[in-house]
Amino acid sequence: MGSPRQTVSYLTARFRESGLEPDHKLGQNFLIDLNLLHYLADAADVGPQDVVLEVGTGSGSLTALLAERAGHVVTVELDQRLYELAQEILGERENVTMLRQDVLKNKNRVAENVLEEIRTRMAAIPDARFKLAANLPYVIATPLMSNLLRREPVPYSMTVTIQKELAERIAAQPSTKDYSGLTVWMQALCEVEILKTMGPGVFWPRPKVDSAIIQIRPLPEKRARIPDTEFFHHLARALFFHRRKFLRSVLISAFKGMLEKEHVDEAIAELGYDANARAEELPVEELLRMTETFRRKVLAVRGNADWPL
Repeated sequence: MGSPRQTVSYLTARFRESGLEPDHKLGQNFLIDLNLLHYLADAADVGPQDVVLEVGTGSGSLTALLAERAGHVVTVELDQRLYELAQEILGERENVTMLRQDVLKNKNRVAENVLEEIRTRMAAIPDARFKLAANLPYVIATPLMSNLLRREPVPYSMTVTIQKELAERIAAQPSTKDYSGLTVWMQALCEVEILKTMGPGVFWPRPKVDSAIIQIRPLPEKRARIPDTEFFHHLARALFFHRRKFLRSVLISAFKGMLEKEHVDEAIAELGYDANARAEELPVEELLRMTETFRRKVLAVRGNADWPL
C-alpha cells in the first residue's frame, strides 16, 4: 500500500468519517503540501539500513512514505483517535512499529521504552543508523531534539518540521536575540542547517506562525571534544537563565553550592575574560573552553563534577 495523499480534502473526509477534529493543544497541524512531504522524506535520506523515529503519526501519510524506504519505522502518537485512524493505513506493514504514548517521560527525558524499541530494531539491521524524521508537534520539539542528544543511541540525523522561530534559535549566532543555551548545546554537538521555511498555508489547520524544515547532524568528532556532555548541558542552560547579566554574576549563581566566589574569580582570570563579558557574546568554541575550565575547577574543589539536581 502506498502513502495516502495527505491533502485537505483527504484529511477533512477522514476526520468527518471518524467524527474527529484536530486537537490544537497537542499541536496537530498536518502538512498538506505533498511536495513538502516528499521533500522532508528526501532530505532525511532514509534507506534500508535506517531505523527511523517519527513522532506525531497523525494520519500515517509521512509514516507510510518513510516505511517505503526505511529498514524500520518506529512511530509514536499520543492521541488515541489518531492512533486508531493511522492503524488502518499502517497496521499491516511489517517494518512499522506503532506506539500509542507520549514520546517524553518528562521534559528532561525521552521515554525509555521508545529508545529500547529503537535499539531492538537497530540490532536486527547490519550497520544500522538511527534517524529522526517527523513533522513535529511544536510543543515537544525542543525537549525531544535536545534530549535525544543525551542518550544512546544518538541520532545519525534529525530532519524535522518545527516552528520557524525555534529553527532560527537553533541556528543563531552570538550577540543576537536568538542565541541561547539551546543554540550552544545543539551547535556544540551538531551541524545545523535550515533547509526550507514555510508559511501557515501548507498546514491544516493553519498554525499562527511560520515553520521550517531543519536538519541537525550530530558529529562524533564534535562530541569527542567534550569530556562531560552532561556537565556541559547543565552549564549551557544555566548561562542563559539571565542572559543580560554579566558573566561573573551568572557563573556565581550557576555554581552556587559547587564553587565559592573566589573559585569563580580564579577561573575567570584563567580564561582572561573582561569583567563586563556576557555569555550571549561568546561563540560556541569559547563556551566549550570555559566549560572545561570550570569542570576542572569543580573537580579540584569537590572531587567530582556531578551537577546538583
